[in-house]
Amino acid sequence: MFDLLVIGGLGVDVRVRVPVLPLPVADSLTVDPVELRIGNTGAGVALAAHALGLRVAVVDVLGADPAGDVVRAALARTGVRPVLLADPVGTRRSVNLVDPAGRRMSLYDPRPWQGPPPLTAAELAVLVRDAAHVHLSIMDWTIGLLPTLRDGLADGAGLSTDLHDWDGENTYHRPFAAAADLVFLSGVRLGDRAAAVAAGLAPRAVVVTRGADGAELHLGAGAPTPVPAAVPPGPVVDTNGAGDAFAAGLIAATLGGAALADAAAYAARVAAAACTHDGMEYPPGLLPTG
Repeated sequence: MFDLLVIGGLGVDVRVRVPVLPLPVADSLTVDPVELRIGNTGAGVALAAHALGLRVAVVDVLGADPAGDVVRAALARTGVRPVLLADPVGTRRSVNLVDPAGRRMSLYDPRPWQGPPPLTAAELAVLVRDAAHVHLSIMDWTIGLLPTLRDGLADGAGLSTDLHDWDGENTYHRPFAAAADLVFLSGVRLGDRAAAVAAGLAPRAVVVTRGADGAELHLGAGAPTPVPAAVPPGPVVDTNGAGDAFAAGLIAATLGGAALADAAAYAARVAAAACTHDGMEYPPGLLPTG
């Protein structure tokens, strides 16, 4: 039995510290050592949840390549249970440009999945029914499995997804939202349309995250509940993965019985602490557990 099953979203981040964003036009820039490490959204949620004390499993596709070896080695250093399937086109990767304030720009190479799903709905259901909560990344290989995913949930188990910087219109994201009962969504591209987009996802609970400006909790009709950003417990060094840490914190708190508003406030503290660490492999005691 697992507290959390993360479906999809493993990859490698190539972290590059840059003097400023956007970068000036130049033939070359000298930067700090370029780091290659585990990253992407599923890894961020899984590793933060593990650091918060949850029993975590993650299922995804990885290539038989050096990037995949980075992911496998990082997961082996934790108590996260990996269920890894072969991806013939290679491991997903991102180049993350991070400025001195910790802000980042990500260049994402999704390595699109080719062919039928790498496991059957029945095989996925075996994993799903052993989890108290399932967090679904918006990976292309999962689309064919969505219609039966909810049927595999154990009684009382929850299902969340993160639509990231969805514009509210792209049809690719809608099946993931339809499968979930809790939706995370960045407000970057929505602006003042966030309330209308969240209302269109009812009856699902929707959390619109806005980075340093906090978040909003939308629960159907009525005004959203504001979630103020927490003060980081130290200098901000890397905001990459903060949204994933927020999701992990909210999931952990609701599994512990907290109401969504209280869980979101706690999640803001988790995200703030995550910003003080370079990378997603959080050391013991960094993320607040209460």
